[in-house]
Amino acid sequence: MGRLSFLRSLSARLLVLTIFFVMLSEVLIYTPSIARYREEWLQGRLAAGHLAALSVAAAPERMVTVDLERELLDQVGAAMIDMIRGDEISYMLGDEPIGPIAETFDLEDQSVVSLIVDAFQALFQGEDRIIRVQGYSPNDPETFVMVVLNDAPMRAGMIAFSYRILALSIIISLITASLVFLSLRWLMVRPMEQMTDRMIAFRDDPEDDNATVPDTRRRDELGVAARELRSMQVALRQALHQRARLAALGTAMTKINHDLRNILATASLVSERLVESDDPSVRRTAPRLLESLDRAVGLCGQTLDYISERGAPLQRQAIAITDLLDGVRADLTDLLDEERQLIDETPAELSVSVDRDQMIRALDNIIRNAFQADATIVTIGARQRGRNVDILIKDDGPGLPPRAREHLFKPFAGSARPGGTGLGLAIAREIAMAHRGDLALASSGADGTTFRLTVPTS
Repeated sequence: MGRLSFLRSLSARLLVLTIFFVMLSEVLIYTPSIARYREEWLQGRLAAGHLAALSVAAAPERMVTVDLERELLDQVGAAMIDMIRGDEISYMLGDEPIGPIAETFDLEDQSVVSLIVDAFQALFQGEDRIIRVQGYSPNDPETFVMVVLNDAPMRAGMIAFSYRILALSIIISLITASLVFLSLRWLMVRPMEQMTDRMIAFRDDPEDDNATVPDTRRRDELGVAARELRSMQVALRQALHQRARLAALGTAMTKINHDLRNILATASLVSERLVESDDPSVRRTAPRLLESLDRAVGLCGQTLDYISERGAPLQRQAIAITDLLDGVRADLTDLLDEERQLIDETPAELSVSVDRDQMIRALDNIIRNAFQADATIVTIGARQRGRNVDILIKDDGPGLPPRAREHLFKPFAGSARPGGTGLGLAIAREIAMAHRGDLALASSGADGTTFRLTVPTS
């Protein structure tokens, strides 16, 4: 898998999101700004109207020429102006109707929400309107001014203001996005890309030292992640080396065990003739020799089974537990006698979904270990627990020593008797786990040991 293209990378998404959120913040700023622009524009018309009305009031007998009146109205940008000061009469400029008044706006009775709504209505109005604006003059709080005007100049000014805000927003968003993008890329994205490249290189060639994530002194989350990933790579490389050595050792052991078992089998056959020897001392030592040879052959067989059959595919079938124990009895004919007994206390109707041969092997290993640990009676019980069945193997042996419990299911380390390999329980647990179950030590004491073998019912 190669490196991602920029458009599909985290960097591109980060850049787009930064621009988007900056533009969104600019929109939130623009909304009250355009409302404020409209309010100030209208207040400016009221102030200009107040000055024009004062010019009329200052004229002799409040009379002005038509040309002066038109010039004053043009300066204000209005069609009509009225001014009321206290109880004095109204001074009016312009008396010709210019059309119906579409709406009246009282600047003294405006909330923030109404200012924003009125601003956007004026901005998106499709046609020019004649409006009346009234309120106290910004220059004289005691003077009430009313101005009738066309809102087209106001809308044109609002549109020009909007374009300036848009251009400024784009510039600010690009600068901000670039700075945020470069900062986050330097602080986060680039280190993540380096870790990703090392992970891909490590996947392709775990033996390459250059694929290991370099050590870092960063104390943030990325630094912790880099150090943990480095530790994991080092541990995994060591595990792979050990696995390779174990694989080579396993192959060699398989060959050696095969040849050694044949040699020991031949030696065992030859040694059986020593029992018939005329020499009493030879006849006395022959059984010990045969026992040692049998134990060596068994050790080679268990080792070969552990290496060759580990992870074998399961052939599941529904089978009663009592039928499994019948198969176990057939395999334990060399151990079962009047002194050593296998007692079945499992319900006859209770069945499990398992690989018959492998489950018999697991039970055989557990029960054989019990008899080899000086147990005389092994009792098998079973109980259903949800979708699983717990098979309880209880013996009357002396119990497991503490050292054996610590390494109970470890191959070549968990044996409780001299000369044992510990493979029996390790194999039994692997078989149980392959069935999505488990093998655990339920209890162990002076009155015996109980193992719990958990397997599914379906």
